[in-house]
Amino acid sequence: MIVERLYRWRVALMAVGVALLAGLLRLAALADPHALVFDEVFYARGAFSLTELGYEGDWTGEDSAFAEGDTSGLTTEGDFVVHPMVGKLLIALGIELLGNTPVGWRVVGALMGTALCVMVALIARRLFRSTLWGAVAGVLIAVDGQAIVLSRTALLDGFLAFFAVAGLGLLLIDRDRTRARLVAAADGERAAWGLPLDAVLPGEGPDTGIRWWRLAAIVAFALGASVKWSGLYFAAAFLVLSVVWDALDRRSIGWQQWLAASFSRAVPAGVATIIITPVVYVATWANWFITDGSYGRRWAEEHPGEGITWLPDSVNSLLHYHGQMWGFHTGLTTEHNYMSNPWLWPLQYRPTAFYFEDVTDVACGAERCVSAIHALGNPLIWWLGSAALGWALWRVLRHRDMLALTVSAGVLAGWVPWLPYAYRTIFTFYSVAFAPFLVLTLVWALRRIAQPDRLAGGWSRRGVLIAGITVGVILVVSGYFITIWTGIPIPYRLWHLHMWLPSWV
Repeated sequence: MIVERLYRWRVALMAVGVALLAGLLRLAALADPHALVFDEVFYARGAFSLTELGYEGDWTGEDSAFAEGDTSGLTTEGDFVVHPMVGKLLIALGIELLGNTPVGWRVVGALMGTALCVMVALIARRLFRSTLWGAVAGVLIAVDGQAIVLSRTALLDGFLAFFAVAGLGLLLIDRDRTRARLVAAADGERAAWGLPLDAVLPGEGPDTGIRWWRLAAIVAFALGASVKWSGLYFAAAFLVLSVVWDALDRRSIGWQQWLAASFSRAVPAGVATIIITPVVYVATWANWFITDGSYGRRWAEEHPGEGITWLPDSVNSLLHYHGQMWGFHTGLTTEHNYMSNPWLWPLQYRPTAFYFEDVTDVACGAERCVSAIHALGNPLIWWLGSAALGWALWRVLRHRDMLALTVSAGVLAGWVPWLPYAYRTIFTFYSVAFAPFLVLTLVWALRRIAQPDRLAGGWSRRGVLIAGITVGVILVVSGYFITIWTGIPIPYRLWHLHMWLPSWV
């Protein structure tokens, strides 16, 4: 009886287990370090300014003063910020709820990072039709270093990952519900005409009406682009993929004009995307519109006859501001110790050191103690995930494997667009945006090893052993690296033993 009840509740138990593991790693000791970590100097202070002024004001004075509660450096002059608003608004929400403290800056990111792990688990379960593999995916993203570090710091990329994953999840719900309606319609049609179950049906199939889950996915992707513009690549990849799903589903169900049907129904989805995305994006700039002190807010009024003059002054000013932001991003080539080549991101070749300080007030059993935070993914997840990505792409090209395409599309959307910008000052921690999809790709590969096609869903003893050992070793490696993901004081010698590659130092 108890076993049957547990089995009935297996999905909920899996989701709760993943949430507890992810939440523990993201929320425990969230106040440490009590300092601005890496680019928190921009985003935590900017978020606080939003709570005080309604816009992002410029700062003077030492960065360390803010961490100690001294906000006197905030001025009313608008600050030139180069990313959209949503990430900073979410950080500001935490500050409003819990105060201007490290926990306040970080708590919303930690909670959303925890939710991301649960979403990955549920997405994997839906893709692989297995609660077990869903649990594996959820656990792997929960213990990955990039996902942990970006959830525990007030930076933007973790929020982008959240909305990208949410968008994929909503599209998968849309696919399953739409397919169920198409199957029901096809069965009814065949029954009415007395046709066999595999008979090809004339026409395009039924109109599935307004697809609210797909519209919700478009909103999620728009919010991702409102964190960082690179969110648009996820929108493009997954929304195109959803059209391909429609076409293949209609063909497999048996509608004769499946191709024409899927693409004709993609037109309204495309129109909805073109309308919803800019509406959501502009709406997230509401505070910029309603405050006078925001950077560039009065540009059009101060430069009559310039820009796109037929637009309202506020919109003309916003477009000019975005031109400045674009110029900043494309022209940023300042040397930085931790800038990295995006070609090597999947290998985590040059991770970003977010924080490194000698610790004198905590005994660590050594003469020199340090607290360090490195935005470094679990090496085994990323190295094996890179190999799995190569396998998945081969399966797509050689066997037209749609499941392989689905899991790898997010990796490509988050990684490939950066490759032409290798000359820019960019960092490996940007890869957290596609970390969930790399995990899905790795789990796809482990599943194929444990349940090879030749066994038609059965289990290979050798494959299960390989997959089990792989997951076990990944967990051990995460346990080893957790100190340099969370800033726990350790002996300097031990920190150095974590630097497996010379490029990590």
